[in-house]
Amino acid sequence: MTLSRRELMKVVGAGCGAAALAGGFLEPSAAEAAGVLPSVPRTRTGDPDFAAIRQDFPRAARKVWLAAAESHPFSVHAIRVMNEYAQQRAVSIGGSQHAFNAEAQAETKLLFANLINATPDEVAFVQSTTDGENVVIAGMDLARRGGNVVIDDLHFTASRWIYEALQRDAGVELRIVRQKHWTVDPADMAKAIDTDTRLVSVALANNINGFLHDMRAIADVAHAHGALVYADIIQAVGNTPVDMKAMGIDCAACTAYKWLMGDFGFAFLYVRGELQGTAVKQTRYGLMQVDQRDGAFEQKPGATMYEGTSSFSYVGGLVAREGLRYLTDLGVDRIRAHAKPLTDRLQREMPALGFTPITPMDNPSPIVSFLTNDQPGTDAKLMKAFGEHVVTSRVFRVLDEQGQSQAHPGLRIGISVYNDDNDIDRFLEALA
Repeated sequence: MTLSRRELMKVVGAGCGAAALAGGFLEPSAAEAAGVLPSVPRTRTGDPDFAAIRQDFPRAARKVWLAAAESHPFSVHAIRVMNEYAQQRAVSIGGSQHAFNAEAQAETKLLFANLINATPDEVAFVQSTTDGENVVIAGMDLARRGGNVVIDDLHFTASRWIYEALQRDAGVELRIVRQKHWTVDPADMAKAIDTDTRLVSVALANNINGFLHDMRAIADVAHAHGALVYADIIQAVGNTPVDMKAMGIDCAACTAYKWLMGDFGFAFLYVRGELQGTAVKQTRYGLMQVDQRDGAFEQKPGATMYEGTSSFSYVGGLVAREGLRYLTDLGVDRIRAHAKPLTDRLQREMPALGFTPITPMDNPSPIVSFLTNDQPGTDAKLMKAFGEHVVTSRVFRVLDEQGQSQAHPGLRIGISVYNDDNDIDRFLEALA
C-alpha cells in the first residue's frame, strides 16, 4: 500500500493536529521547537469504540489485514512520532534530534514492564527476540557448562537453530518434546527435564498456531531441577495477558513489530532481578550501559547491563513507546475480549470451507491456524479478492514419528484491534 501525499497528510493530521508541506519536507511543529514529542491524549472511559479505533490504523481502513501475527500495521500515532522525529533530524540544531532520550527510554521500559508484571530494572533494550535469547544463553555460559536444553517442536525456528548449533559445536544436548495434535502437554515437558537440564526454552504462544503453554506447570518442574525458563513472548505480549511472576518465567524477549505495534530492529529483554549478573552474567560491554562522570564510568543499574554495544534505533524506540501507550490506554483484557468473537467465528466457519483447525478452541490468544489441502488454490483466491496476502500463508513444520521435519500447508490468521466482522465476511467470501 502506498499513501498519496494528500492521504499521508490526512493521516498525520489525525495524530498530531496540523502540519504543512514545504519544499518536500513537513514543517517543524511546535513540539520540534521544544525538542519534545508529546503524546496525543487518548484517555478512554467506559467501553472502547472499536469502530473509532479502526480509524487509527490506515492500513486496516483501506484493505483487509488479518496478519498481525506477521507484522502489525502502524497507527496514526506511530506515523506522527516518526514524522516529528524526521523533522528533528532534518531541520533541528543541537541535540534535539535525540528525541528518544533518557526520560523517553525510562517511560518505555516502565510501560513494557507494567505490561508483563515486571520492574523497569528487569527490562533491557535489544535488537530482536533472537538477540535477547542469545544474550541469555551467553550469560548462562551454556557452551561451557554443558548439560541439556529442553524445547518443543512448536518453538520458533531460530531458537531451534540456536540449540542445534550449541549441540553441534559445544556438546550441549538438545531435547525436543513432540507436539500432540498441535499442542504440547506439560507432562511431556516434565519427562524431558532432569538434573542436567540447564534451560527450558519455549515460545509462550507459538508462531505456528498461537497455542499458549501452561508456563506455570513447566516452570515449576524446571525450577525443581535447578533449570531456568526462557520464553519467546513475541506472539503473546500485547494481545494476551502475560505475567512473568505468575508464570514463573525467568527470562523472556519480544520484538516490537508484531502485537506491540512497533517496528523492526527494536526489542525488549526481561531478566528476573535475582538472576542479573549471577545466573545470567553480563557478556558484552558498551556505552549504553554506563554513565560517564568526570571521565569515570559508572555502571547503570539493572538489566541495562545486557544492552548492546552500540546505539539502538531511536525511531524504533519512539514507535514502540507509542504502541505501548496505546496498549496501556486500551487494556489487553479489552483487546482480547474484542478479538475472541472473531477468532471463534473463524473456528466455527472455516471447517465448512475445507480448512482443518489446528488451534484449540479455548486457546487464549487471537491467533488461529488451519491446514489446507490446496495451498496454491487458497493463495490464488486471496490474491484475486484482495490483490495481496491478507493472512500469513505458511508451511507449518513439525517432527513426524521418525523425527523428520514434516511440512503441513496452511493459513495463520492474527486478529487485532482494527479487525471487525466485515473483515471476516470478506475473507470467508473470498475463500468460498
